Amino acid sequence: MQDDPRTLVSTDWLERHLNDPDLRVIDASWYMPDAKCDARAEYEAAHVPGARFVDLDDVSDGRSDLPHMAPPPEKFISRMRRLGIGDGHQVVVYDGAGLFSAARVWWLFKLMGKTDVAVLDGGFPKWRAEGRPTEDLPPVTRDRHMTASRQNHLVRDVTQVAAAAKLGEAQIIDARSAKRFAGENPEPRAGLRAGHIPGSRNLPYSELLASDGTMLPAEALRTVFEAAGVDLSRPLITSCGSGVTAAILSLALERLGHQQHSLYDGSWTEWGAFGDLPVETGPVATGDT
Repeated sequence: MQDDPRTLVSTDWLERHLNDPDLRVIDASWYMPDAKCDARAEYEAAHVPGARFVDLDDVSDGRSDLPHMAPPPEKFISRMRRLGIGDGHQVVVYDGAGLFSAARVWWLFKLMGKTDVAVLDGGFPKWRAEGRPTEDLPPVTRDRHMTASRQNHLVRDVTQVAAAAKLGEAQIIDARSAKRFAGENPEPRAGLRAGHIPGSRNLPYSELLASDGTMLPAEALRTVFEAAGVDLSRPLITSCGSGVTAAILSLALERLGHQQHSLYDGSWTEWGAFGDLPVETGPVATGDT
C-alpha cells in the first residue's frame, strides 16, 4: 500500500511517526446499537499511544433529528481544540472495527477544510494483531488554535440529491448491503421504507475491503467500482444508512484521485422517512443507467 497522509496510512507509517510533535491520533470508534459494543470503554482499556477519543455523536449537529449529521464549523472547532487538535497538525484517525467509522471523521475534517488527515488502514484490530504498543491512559492535552473553512461541495442535502436523481446530474452510490438496497431486508431504524433512491448504484462498503480489514489497492478499487456500474468520469454522490459508511466510499474515491464526489449526509435515514420521495426496490443490473 502507498502511504498517503491525506487519505490512508499503514500501521508501519503510524508507528514510525508516533513521536512526531505535530502528529495527533484519534480513536473514532463507533458501532451500530445492535453491535452492543462500548467504544469509550474499549478506548479506556487500550488505545494507540497518544490517541484522543472522539465520540461521533458528540461531533454531530445536535439540532438535527437525524443521527450524527455534520456539525456547524464552530462546534467542530470547539471539540477539536478541547482535545488539543488544531492547525498544523497531521491527524490520523482509526477505529475498533478496522475501517468503519474512522472514514466518517476523516470526511468531517475534509468538510471543515482540513487536508492533513488520514485513516489508519486496518485500524486498531490490525495494530493490536501486529503487537504494536498500546496504553490505557488518555494523553495530557493542551488547547490548540484551529480554523475551519467549510467545503460545501463535499456534502449534499435531500433537495440536491433529489434533483441529481431526477436530472441525472450525478451518479448516486449506496454503501448499504445488497439486501437492504433491494428492499429485501428491513432497515435497522424503525419507520423507514425499504429500498433505494431511484437510479442509484449499490456498492456495499465491505466490497472495498480485503479480508484483513484493509482497503483494496487502487486498481482493485477501480475494478470494484466499475463492476458496480459506477462511471468514474461522472460526479458522484455517496450514500448509506446514516452517512457513516458512505464516507468509506468517499475515501476510496479519494484514493483513486476522483475529485468530484460529495456525501449525502441524511442518507437513507432521511430519504426513507419521507413518503413523498420516490423509492425503488430490487437490485440494479450492471447494464442499467
